[in-house]
Amino acid sequence: MTTVQSDPPTQTKLAPGAGAARTQQIFKSLGPFIGLFLVMTLFSIQPDVRATFLSFGNFQLVLSQTVIVAIGALGMTMIIISSGIDLSVGSVVALTGVLAAVLMKQHGVSPIVALLAAVALGGAVGAINGGLIVALRVTPFIVTLGTLEVARGAAKWLGNENAIYAPHSWIDGLTQNTAPGGVSAAVWIVIGLAILVHLMLKFTVFGRSIFAIGSNEVASRLSGLRVDALKISIYALAGLFFGLSGMMQFARLSGMGDPTIAQGEELDVIAAVVIGGGSLSGGEGSILGSLIGALIMALLRNGSQLMGWPSYIQEIIIGVVIVVAVAIDRFRHRSAAKA
Repeated sequence: MTTVQSDPPTQTKLAPGAGAARTQQIFKSLGPFIGLFLVMTLFSIQPDVRATFLSFGNFQLVLSQTVIVAIGALGMTMIIISSGIDLSVGSVVALTGVLAAVLMKQHGVSPIVALLAAVALGGAVGAINGGLIVALRVTPFIVTLGTLEVARGAAKWLGNENAIYAPHSWIDGLTQNTAPGGVSAAVWIVIGLAILVHLMLKFTVFGRSIFAIGSNEVASRLSGLRVDALKISIYALAGLFFGLSGMMQFARLSGMGDPTIAQGEELDVIAAVVIGGGSLSGGEGSILGSLIGALIMALLRNGSQLMGWPSYIQEIIIGVVIVVAVAIDRFRHRSAAKA
């Protein structure tokens, strides 16, 4: 009889560096959750603070405070994934809030028209940013630094350098904890928008194009993508979110449009995206991560206040967190390049 010898079982071998790359990917995915856990633990150590910090009422407050940055982070995530940046967020928030107040108080328009006009203005500013970046071939940092000043100046001009108090309307109730679940309607708006943007980034050609541009713009152009038009669309869409964020700020102030509000808010929005795993080098980022980053920012401020720490301590802590997040991102990219 002829004995048939079977081939020895094939063993699957990982390519050199594959294990390390997989570990980095897992850490990148879990990073925002680890950061959230560490923040929760930090402010739960002290017994007299723990009870208040972990209370349902405090979480209601934190979620309400997260809304403004979270909506801005939805737009900023798309921009950062495309390897861009937008420093005009805070000024756009102020400008759109003042516009809504002026329209409602001085021109008697309905709240819904004022809201739509404010969101549209945010989109227009975003389209201008994208258009200037494409037309002038100037880095987004410089262009949006300029529009930051222009939008802030326009807000002061529109409000005659004064806060404008609009008549009370249903908009004021968007940030009050009266919606199902004991949270504000704004929280549910954020969740709904986050789901839509996540699906757009994951399953549409436009969303995949955003990742492609951020990963390699030259290759994207060579593959036939209309990169310039896409960039303008990305900044315009993000501007709509910044305008909506301005309306949430308007609601939180009970219908007041303040041209001096939200100074430095662009840093909180960018920090939320970076803490959530977005890379300033482009090509990486997630909506869930950005929302967790915004929540971490809100919890840091809330916990610091409960601990009785002065505002400058809060600013130092947040600054350190931002630097650490960027440093981790850079280290991860260098490690991936070496592998």
